[in-house]
Amino acid sequence: MGATKKICTAMEIQAKQNNTNSTVDDSIPHSHLSVGTSLSFPVMVPRLIALCKDLFGKWSKLDDSCFSVETVSGGITNLLLKVTVKEENGDNVSVTVRLYGPNTEYVINRERELQAIKYLSAAGFGAKLLGVFGNGMVQSFIDARTLIPSDMRNPKLAAEIAKQLRRFHQVEIPGSKEPQLWVDILKFFEKASTLQFEDIDKQKIYETISFKEIHKEITQLKELTGLLNAPVVFAHNDLLSGNLMLNDEHDKLYFIDFEYGSYNYRGFDIGNHFNEYAGYDCDYSLYPSKDEQYHFFRHYLQPEKPYEVSEKDLEALYVETSTFMLASHLYWALWALIQARMSPIDFDYVSYFFLRYNEYKKQKEMSLSLAQSYLSGSKKA
Repeated sequence: MGATKKICTAMEIQAKQNNTNSTVDDSIPHSHLSVGTSLSFPVMVPRLIALCKDLFGKWSKLDDSCFSVETVSGGITNLLLKVTVKEENGDNVSVTVRLYGPNTEYVINRERELQAIKYLSAAGFGAKLLGVFGNGMVQSFIDARTLIPSDMRNPKLAAEIAKQLRRFHQVEIPGSKEPQLWVDILKFFEKASTLQFEDIDKQKIYETISFKEIHKEITQLKELTGLLNAPVVFAHNDLLSGNLMLNDEHDKLYFIDFEYGSYNYRGFDIGNHFNEYAGYDCDYSLYPSKDEQYHFFRHYLQPEKPYEVSEKDLEALYVETSTFMLASHLYWALWALIQARMSPIDFDYVSYFFLRYNEYKKQKEMSLSLAQSYLSGSKKA
């Protein structure tokens, strides 16, 4: 995936699927319309209404006054909007419209995402896919609140996240089962190491980065993780608080947004999730303690009998997670450099690169030592 080769748009994917063995139902409505994320909200609203009318025939003749639009959230890679429609029978129906952020095709494989949604939805994860269009998709609306980082360390919620993650990892998605972690990291590295910034100050900072050193770190960590024999599962890969929702009334937890989903190592998905305990301020002192991790592992490994998990199994998953946690820092550090060049969002991605890469270096010695000691002991046993 070179820097000049873009992933197919949702519409191109749909067109392909209409002529091949479709991974998304042919019955899913599609539209060639697009709605720019940079538009002001008042300008965006009528375009969203026109989009919904184009996608869903039963709404095509409704007056625009029957539609109301509100912003749900604006993330780094997409914009979520809630559209509520008063239908002819008087019922109010809500859907979620996801608008892809500009240039996100450089870091997100939309084809892979659309392929997975059908199967994850059937297994009870995320929202149902209702339609696709030029730069996004329409999904069913989830009536729940988005978690905040501190929610994830709540013992009851942590246990539920672990149980749901185990179930998520058991979903079978057709296609190659090859883990994508190092494939993606090396693609990110290829792109991140050949950037040119128009901003002179950014370019000067960028030129201080030793990509020779980073490549050496990637190679070393890849070799070490390969010795751990971590299970390969269909992973979320971005399980931060913003991708977890909770309906407090029904005590129901939802995983959402599978943009980065792929077959991957179990330890990466869990280690990446633990890194997100740091929250939006990236306070890595909030990384879960060993006791908190073991609480999570027990409910992940044996949801029905969490306190019957052996110490041996807990230790093995602890080592696996601690090692792949390092890979999470490398992954998002390189991702940030690409975003620094490609994203129009006003965010200091270059500083975020250094934040994640420095945390990698800070945790490296302890985590690698733990893994090497564990592997050494395993050989003796």
